[in-house]
Amino acid sequence: MHEMSIALAVVDQVERAARPAGATGVACVALEVGELAGVVPDALAFCFELACAGTVLEGAELTTRTVPGTARCTGCDDAWEVGMPPCLLCPGCGQAAAELLSGRELRISEVRWAARERQPAPERQSAPATPRPADAT
Repeated sequence: MHEMSIALAVVDQVERAARPAGATGVACVALEVGELAGVVPDALAFCFELACAGTVLEGAELTTRTVPGTARCTGCDDAWEVGMPPCLLCPGCGQAAAELLSGRELRISEVRWAARERQPAPERQSAPATPRPADAT
């Protein structure tokens, strides 16, 4: 299951970014996953939860956005969504697609650090009033 290796790589990258940012926790990690990347979203979510255990990401939410696969024909310059399973023949002229434009992505698009818990400010103790000398007039 390559979803575990993907989850471990995401956790590693986010942890490396957390240190210099001074983050003590991660609220959410958003990924863009191409429909042609061969990733099963439910399996990735399960593996992500396991990979986060004991790290700064523990308890972080994982959100994924599917990026549709698109291709372009060099013969007629038509572009189309290839779907799943992918149709790589141009719907305009019937030639084989020469270029995949999107659909293989696997990218961290956003990381939201967890809000730091605020410590209550210590109560200020007012200094005892010092008596003023009486005016001698």
